[in-house]
Amino acid sequence: MADSAQAQKLVYLVTGGCGFLGEHVVRMLLQREPRLGELRVFDRHLGPWLEELKTGPVRVTAIQGDVTEAHEVAAAVAGAHVVIHTAGLVDVFGRASPETIHEVNVQGTRNVIEACVQTGTQFLVYTSSMEVVGPNTKGHPFYRGNEDTLYEAVHRHPYPCSKALAERLVLEANGREVHGGLPLVTCALRPTGIYGEGHQIMRDFYRQGLRLGGWLFRAIPASVEHGRVYVGNVAWMHVLAARELERRAALMGGQVYFCYDGSPYKSYEDFNMEFLGPCGLQLVGARPLLPYWVLVFLAALNALLQWLLRPLVLYVPLLNPYTLAVASTTFTVSTDKAQRHFGYEPLFSWEDSRTRTILWVQAAGSSAQ
Repeated sequence: MADSAQAQKLVYLVTGGCGFLGEHVVRMLLQREPRLGELRVFDRHLGPWLEELKTGPVRVTAIQGDVTEAHEVAAAVAGAHVVIHTAGLVDVFGRASPETIHEVNVQGTRNVIEACVQTGTQFLVYTSSMEVVGPNTKGHPFYRGNEDTLYEAVHRHPYPCSKALAERLVLEANGREVHGGLPLVTCALRPTGIYGEGHQIMRDFYRQGLRLGGWLFRAIPASVEHGRVYVGNVAWMHVLAARELERRAALMGGQVYFCYDGSPYKSYEDFNMEFLGPCGLQLVGARPLLPYWVLVFLAALNALLQWLLRPLVLYVPLLNPYTLAVASTTFTVSTDKAQRHFGYEPLFSWEDSRTRTILWVQAAGSSAQ
């Protein structure tokens, strides 16, 4: 990988490459990784947009497969120099069973690690989540914390539990001997709430507001702050981390990094209005319209209804005890660890990120009407 002739022939594999973040990572690699010779995109559902990427100078190989199938993962990994493992089941609303979430997020990650070991792939970047840390179910705030901040990670929900287990697998795998005798080098990136083009929940909020005549109603106090990060900057951090893993293996191996940029700290609702407001929606209420205890009751009721109805119909409300705990607990990060360890600086400013997201929301709204 050292000389320029060999550097032009690097093979990258992106698992979950057709997902929200995965697509941005794929496009960022093609734009920003000059050493790329082949880019393998592995996903259960391959997007039609992949066809347009196959006409460029880099060989783009679409691989339909499932991370829960070890043989499919091993076949995709074989011959790759670097794996960026973004594949995962992000489900905080109860669409999938706890068993399915564990199978995809934990066993799928184990399959990726073992494939690297068996085939000799030495570098692995894993997409973790802030929810590995919190917010915890006790509602403890995480205020301007960093990767070393002491915080009691208390989880019962299947999604954060699965991400915590998967992250631990990745970090513990650092240093394992891969086929050929070299050590596996791993790191994990923890995005806070990602926003940007392709964000399904943002689209859902927008369409919900349109159905309500252009109104959204405040449920959480504006004083509850959250850190958010633009998807383009998260993708760029993945590309940069993957690039630097070899040169800085002793420093980066086995490390975790929060994904951050210049996006402002605000409540979820006020932050979303940075994009939905220019698209014609209005947020009603300087204070929450309902007392917090009412939200707790409604969240518990939704969870009960979901459990009772599951044998008959899939009931997936946005409000449940876990989403209420996350939305109502301050979680903000203040760190420069990625900058110190591998030179990360946000590629997109807040103004650019905001503009890009607004344009996408407006286009998504037009297509829905």
